[in-house]
Amino acid sequence: MDQTLPPCPHCSCEYTYEMGSLLVCPECAHEWAPTSEEAASGESGVIRDAVGNVLADGDTVTVVKGLKVKGSPSGIKAGTKVRNIRLVDGVDGHDIDCKVDGFGPMQLKSSVVKKV
Repeated sequence: MDQTLPPCPHCSCEYTYEMGSLLVCPECAHEWAPTSEEAASGESGVIRDAVGNVLADGDTVTVVKGLKVKGSPSGIKAGTKVRNIRLVDGVDGHDIDCKVDGFGPMQLKSSVVKKV
């Protein structure tokens, strides 16, 4: 086996294997279809938004669903624009570092934003 498979997107296990056209994680039993870019180049560090667009530092994104914020009576509403994001290796899936107007600096998950 000369080909290296990407780690599991849920638990980061490096022992993934192929089962038909899917990739499978033996530790958390997560199954997913590799993207054509991952399959071709082994690129697993790409961060995508909720609809599959590739995100980059400095992009502007829109929050697609309402988010609760600790210590705030109202959360971040759907449709809120966040400018000048920075991609990071965050904790617990929070891979966007940004400043949200009215809330200050925080980290968001890429699965709750859409590129503008």
